[in-house]
Amino acid sequence: MEVTMSNSVVFENIERYLNGEMNEQERAAFDVRRSTDADLDLQVVEHAQFMNILSEYGKRTVLAEKMQAIHASIDVDSIKAEVEDKPALLVRLWRAHHAKISVAASVTVFAILGTLFFTGYFTDKNHQSTYSALRRDIQRIKQSQNALIRNVKTGNASQSAISMEQFGGTGFALSDNGYVVTNYHVVNGADSLLVQNASGTSFKAKTVYVDPSVDIAILQITDSAFKKLESIPYTFLKGSGDLGEDVYTIGYPRDEIVFGKGYLSSATGYNGDTVAYQVSIPVNPGNSGGPLLDNKGNVIGLISGKQTQADGAAFAIKTNYLLKAIQAIPADSLNEKLILNTRNHLSGMSRPEQIKKLQNYIFMVKVYNKD
Repeated sequence: MEVTMSNSVVFENIERYLNGEMNEQERAAFDVRRSTDADLDLQVVEHAQFMNILSEYGKRTVLAEKMQAIHASIDVDSIKAEVEDKPALLVRLWRAHHAKISVAASVTVFAILGTLFFTGYFTDKNHQSTYSALRRDIQRIKQSQNALIRNVKTGNASQSAISMEQFGGTGFALSDNGYVVTNYHVVNGADSLLVQNASGTSFKAKTVYVDPSVDIAILQITDSAFKKLESIPYTFLKGSGDLGEDVYTIGYPRDEIVFGKGYLSSATGYNGDTVAYQVSIPVNPGNSGGPLLDNKGNVIGLISGKQTQADGAAFAIKTNYLLKAIQAIPADSLNEKLILNTRNHLSGMSRPEQIKKLQNYIFMVKVYNKD
């Protein structure tokens, strides 16, 4: 008969696990239980976050006390008198005292941050430092000298424009005629967009619809070189995924496609956000906009962010919000009809077979501007 641990024993085990106090056998057993118990996994994630917050607050308190001591050592009246009597010495005084003055200013900043923390300002996802959107920062000068020379010789304007890119993410096909979905935060502020397929070919694209409230953007490939895709192999789940079910994602946190697997750990996202799931899955900057799929090859979500202070705590926008966004697109915004596939071609395939089939429908989204 299964024995249920009391809450006090559960939290004692969680603290021992996070503090590294378990032996190898205990930790292995706890990892197994965590992988099969979504509620326990969520408790571990939340407790780790809580401990990190307490630790950071303690560090800030110690630092603030040191800064206050430095501040107290500054003779403000003396500095003021020198400045008023000898304005020409202002630059020399700044050079002599700027270190202490800067530290004093830092004390004020920390005081403001502390106030914001305790008044709940950081509980908003838009301001919480522990929530990280997964748009990928890319260096302006990315291509090698040989690649630049090659682009100049071939006159490939689209490829040479890539050297100006700043950000990147992932997108995936909604239909075979060039409609692609990604996160709004990936393309926000873009002057121009490219989407690159698995073979490395880039195509010009434009934004046809955005819904910032659910972080969704619909793109259309406008490049004349783009050829219609084969029939989309996956379908879009209209209902909700089940806690504990296995899921996986494919995206571009690097310049090549990357696979990650995990499971649904919560029916809600960051701070109880009902628009998203929490997923125990490894993701990194660049995964934003990638599909989250179940074992049958149904798209159940759209990767959007992660919690920086908890390992494996990622978030994915639920597919039904994507479907609502598609329905909300004004008809005059579309050059062609956007028709979703209703037949799943991935069900019954092994995972490697599914991935091989999917790669042609997953795109690297490249964002660049003229600045």
